[in-house]
Amino acid sequence: MIERLTRHLRRWRPILLVVVAALTVILANCGTPSTDTTTSPDAATSPAAEQTALVFGSGGQPVNLEPGNITDGNSIYVQQQIYNRLIDNEPGSTELVPSLATEWTASEDDLTWTFKLREGVKFHDGTDFNAEAVRVNLERWWDPENALGFRDAGKTYEIWTDLFGGFKGDEESLIQAINVVDDSTIEISLKQPFAAFPSAISSGYFGIASPAAIEESGADYGTPSGAAVGTGPFVFQEWRTGDRVILTKNPEYWDTENQPIEDELVIRFITEPSARLAELRAGAIDFTVDLAPDQYQEIEADSNLEVVLRPSFNVGYLALNPAYEPLANKEVRKAIAMAINREEIVKAFWGELGRTDSYFTPESLADFQATDLGNYEYNPEQAKQMLADAGYADGFPLDLWYMPVSRPYFPTPKPIAEAFAADLSAIGIQVSLQTKDWAAYLADRLKPPGFQSFMLGWTGDYGDPDNFFFAHFGPGATNDLGDWKNEEVFQLLAQGREESDPAARQEIYGQVDKILFDETVRIPIVHSQPLLAKRANVAGWVPGPLGSESFETVDKS
Repeated sequence: MIERLTRHLRRWRPILLVVVAALTVILANCGTPSTDTTTSPDAATSPAAEQTALVFGSGGQPVNLEPGNITDGNSIYVQQQIYNRLIDNEPGSTELVPSLATEWTASEDDLTWTFKLREGVKFHDGTDFNAEAVRVNLERWWDPENALGFRDAGKTYEIWTDLFGGFKGDEESLIQAINVVDDSTIEISLKQPFAAFPSAISSGYFGIASPAAIEESGADYGTPSGAAVGTGPFVFQEWRTGDRVILTKNPEYWDTENQPIEDELVIRFITEPSARLAELRAGAIDFTVDLAPDQYQEIEADSNLEVVLRPSFNVGYLALNPAYEPLANKEVRKAIAMAINREEIVKAFWGELGRTDSYFTPESLADFQATDLGNYEYNPEQAKQMLADAGYADGFPLDLWYMPVSRPYFPTPKPIAEAFAADLSAIGIQVSLQTKDWAAYLADRLKPPGFQSFMLGWTGDYGDPDNFFFAHFGPGATNDLGDWKNEEVFQLLAQGREESDPAARQEIYGQVDKILFDETVRIPIVHSQPLLAKRANVAGWVPGPLGSESFETVDKS
């Protein structure tokens, strides 16, 4: 059972009492603008039309519905209902299964991947899915000069560089060429072997959209005023900004074995975990995600609800930007790591549903972790001395940005940030807490010089340590750290992608662990087991470790 917060952390009792109180009242998120509301205007009335639909409570509004141009789970959850990817995952696992591609093979030198595509599939707008459609999607993500990329409208396709090193023309670009062989065959050529390439392209970011719809909507594609057209189980109907997305069953869905059960799917944006649970108990939503761990007992005590646990495959971290002068000093960053009582914070805010260690990868990837990494010792006195030795005996001001939405790794971001601030104030660092709208939070952290320090996290996209490391420390992945780079890490990550021997890969990634532990630019805080819940009359929901799943098999009786 989940232990109560106040049994663990007396120093943060006022903060924690606020969290406990939030379980019984719906609080407005003071850091979240009205465009990402906590509850919808008509939530209390629960209209009859909504009650006949399957209603999912999301942790926040999607950034957009444009594949390849998002990094956040709120967007992926909606996109996964609208789009299919080339390769999918077996429900509840990281095992790859065919989707729009029926098979995939590598050349003898492992530099060319060939995908055979499913025939007879149509997009929701009636246009044909084929190799040319795949090429259009891939090239608009990869090629900065592609006219359908609309980069002059501010589109960044950040995740592409996170996973594949760079864009077309960049020295670091893993992708070298994309060629249509015939209507049902496409080839992707790589700069170097990457054994996990099928897993990477299966990530939830890379749904295949209708080229015709992209061309018609232009830069508005994927926004509330534009289109979102895929081949998936549900068809986009409407995006009510700050409230919900409405989808309807795709009557022509190609997957005859997994036809969508419900006629309408409503995805509501409810930022506060307390509000999501209140709506679930009231029957205004049918299932939801990313609840606060101390809500476990409340869910168990309600006979109309059922606890659902997602397998742990994530990391929540505190990032320290070396572009900010005090944080350019590695000893200052280490002092911050030693000043934060991570073990007690995790006990307080996650109870038995969280663990802390110094690994950036979760425990399920322990086969690739260093066996002698050690830990960041909680020692505020030594941390204070380290600051003094670095020239900051009186501390320094620090902006700490926390997310305005709950995520699996940080279900209650603001009080957790307040706990960080309390610890840092004990060594003289004057913390100013900051937040902003979720889309702006994600975008603005990348604008030079970036946030001074910020909370963020990652749920793995595929079952390989490469996904955690390359997307955060590889070429093109450190814009949010003032473009901090470590060439040795780059070389090791490249070796890890090419190496297939498990023992050799453990040695490679173990070295990465040790370098990152020493550099202390992203401090691992928690690996959580996300708490989800549903109404007892909902069946067929199979949450997987990768953080999102499609809902065609979910049934509300």
